[in-house]
Amino acid sequence: MLKSLFHWKVLVNILLAAAVFTGLVWLTFRWLEIHTNHGKEIAVPNVVNKSVHDAIRILDDSGLDYEVDSGKFEPKYRPFQVLQIYPSPGSRVKDGRTIILKVNPKTFAQVSVPDVLDRYKGLAFRQLEQVGLKVGDTIFEPSIQRDAVIRMMFNGTTLKPGTLLPRFSTIDLVIGAGPKRNITVPNLVGLTVQEAKAIIAQNLFEVGLVEHEDGGQDESDIVYYQDPASFDVRDQGMQIDIWASKKTPAQMGAKINQLNSIYRVKIDTTVPPVRYDEPVYVEPAPRISEPKKSTPKAETPKTEAPKAETPKTNTEKTSTEPKPKTTTTNSSTPKTNTAVKPAEKPKAKKVIVE
Repeated sequence: MLKSLFHWKVLVNILLAAAVFTGLVWLTFRWLEIHTNHGKEIAVPNVVNKSVHDAIRILDDSGLDYEVDSGKFEPKYRPFQVLQIYPSPGSRVKDGRTIILKVNPKTFAQVSVPDVLDRYKGLAFRQLEQVGLKVGDTIFEPSIQRDAVIRMMFNGTTLKPGTLLPRFSTIDLVIGAGPKRNITVPNLVGLTVQEAKAIIAQNLFEVGLVEHEDGGQDESDIVYYQDPASFDVRDQGMQIDIWASKKTPAQMGAKINQLNSIYRVKIDTTVPPVRYDEPVYVEPAPRISEPKKSTPKAETPKTEAPKAETPKTNTEKTSTEPKPKTTTTNSSTPKTNTAVKPAEKPKAKKVIVE
């Protein structure tokens, strides 16, 4: 076994295989050196602050590739000015290396205009500022939508949502000033439906009921009746109903009279209106009590009877000689009432016998 392994033929085959492998490895590395320009390096030229066209020409002469990247617009630099390169200037790179150029664009990047129509002005301002757009003049125009955005303007032209504009562009907004009051209703009788709708929109009213006599949708029909009536006074934004037919208004007299009985009801002003007087509550006056007249009572006069005095008898010794009779009168005055004096009665005489 070992003897056959060290046979000269086997050794020759091994040596040939090693030589072939070594040659292949050498050729591979040699090819890589030639393909990658091993040992040949180029210094990156300084093209900062140069225009992009000059920078591209210099890189082409140096055998370097390039890639242009436009970053955020900087107003303080010139348009298409090279602001930065990578790798940095002076770096040694292989031939054919791609150099990235950061260039100032010609203007700001474009942004899409957001849809702010029919929205409140405060919300519209915020949405425009979020995308980098500025609000210029705000023009107020009569509209039933108070403080809502009606149109967007840029350099005198109407903008549509989604239009691309440079960032930080200034746009003007047309804002609704609200409806006007007491506006005269236009006369639509005799016009076509299409013309009537245009006049209604022009006067900032709304199109209400549109009834065709034949039940169709032909806008060339002639308007023969409208409600409210022409020259009435209404606020903007209210609806105007119209009736149209292929006939002229003169031929629709019966229909007009029928509609008048519905929408033009006349009130008879010759009959006095019925008055419903509500009872008025009247607060009763306070009663004043009169003082009662007191009738003086007639006092009955009291008559006091005179007191009768008991005669006193003196037991004295009688004398032989008769004494003359003396008559003494003892009278008492009766008491009288202070109010009424009664008539005086004659005094009674008392005779005292001794």
